[in-house]
Amino acid sequence: MSDLLPQTNGYAQLAADVLARAKQCGATEADIVVADGETFSVQVRVGVVDRLSKAREKRLGLRVFVGKRSACTSTSDFSTESLHRLVDETCTLAKAVVPDEVSGLPDAAQMATQWPDLDLYDSTKLDPDLQIELAKRAEAAAMTADPRITNSEGADFDSSSGRLVLGNSHGFIGEYRSSSFSLAVSPIATDPESGGMQRDSWYEVQRKFTKLSSPESIGQEAARRALRRLGARKVATKRVPVIFDQETAGSMLGNLCSAVSGYGLYKRASFLLDQLGNRIASDLITVYDDGRMEGGLGSRPFDGEGLATRKNTIVERGVLKSYLLDTYSGKKLGLASTGNASRSVGESPSVGPTNFYLVPGSKSAQEIIASVKDGLYVTELIGFGINMVTGDYSRGACGFWIENGELAYPVEEITIAGNLKEMFKDIEMVGNDLVFRGRVASPTLKLAELMVAGN
Repeated sequence: MSDLLPQTNGYAQLAADVLARAKQCGATEADIVVADGETFSVQVRVGVVDRLSKAREKRLGLRVFVGKRSACTSTSDFSTESLHRLVDETCTLAKAVVPDEVSGLPDAAQMATQWPDLDLYDSTKLDPDLQIELAKRAEAAAMTADPRITNSEGADFDSSSGRLVLGNSHGFIGEYRSSSFSLAVSPIATDPESGGMQRDSWYEVQRKFTKLSSPESIGQEAARRALRRLGARKVATKRVPVIFDQETAGSMLGNLCSAVSGYGLYKRASFLLDQLGNRIASDLITVYDDGRMEGGLGSRPFDGEGLATRKNTIVERGVLKSYLLDTYSGKKLGLASTGNASRSVGESPSVGPTNFYLVPGSKSAQEIIASVKDGLYVTELIGFGINMVTGDYSRGACGFWIENGELAYPVEEITIAGNLKEMFKDIEMVGNDLVFRGRVASPTLKLAELMVAGN
């Protein structure tokens, strides 16, 4: 564990100087975010570079409070004159804003004081030519996997690295570095008999370059997923068991994440309003939000307000135990922050997940499929037909029809409909295949029954 002490680098001193000037200009409280980093992104399509960008940028965001009035500004000009002007203008803006009695920094006693090394940064520097080659290799692996792969929407390789410094007028100065590497491929398959075309994709995201799967394996998986969709058809409308694969189950869990967000709750725009302590899901469901997961894509030592991140139990065996809160939404609800303040440079904090995941069960995806005599296995969701106030759920879907415990044929142009309040309670099997490809992740899930609308 490293004690949180003012760092000696230039950004920490810069933050301290800007905060001191804000005090001189009449700010009663203030905080500052300084971020710098570099990004590289390349898209290859049919073996040719279609888009390439490389950037290095630095930005500074300042938030000041004058009593209960506040304002936020940002700049990429770090000259002394520019920063002095930024502070003066921000304080002037704050004095003109309508007061908000709930506004303000968290208490000084709540600031993070130490944190572990969460293994978020990889110092590997990749040559641009290598990153282009990785994208080309992934696409080539997809294109040569089968003669029915006839085209491609492209392969993308993205890398980023940077550091963030957060400081406030309580004397808190914290810093961490992070990195990410991702590779995605989207091939198109053509049925030689009907001429019908299908696309699908596969991707991976890692903090460390060495943990990224080979371009060939990602390309081959993307091709497999596209090929298996050939010959897709509609099905008759009926109520049947529905299985969500990892990706679509993660989307459903993302709806739960939105429903437990403090801002939706205090605005009374969530179907989980006033449900703390109540059963909201099957007793198979336990959900954590863990900001301290080593190497996690959402991990960080402190949140956007300087509070220590932690592992929060959101749902425990079906019972809602906690919301996701920052200081502001917590005050609105009469609750304490959960360390989930998310922050963009130049913006006020909001609520965001860290690593929000459903604890895996004991069944493999194959075992779950084998448990269904007649039903739907969902691999893609389309559209956003979700009412977060009522929980009403209706989305287009693609996937496979299950007959006698096996995937029988691909299906498309169907809609699945239900209500999230019931859908979470109707989960009757949880897979053992949890994999993080983002901040929200879930294993395969089986719901007892949903309406599937087709022909």
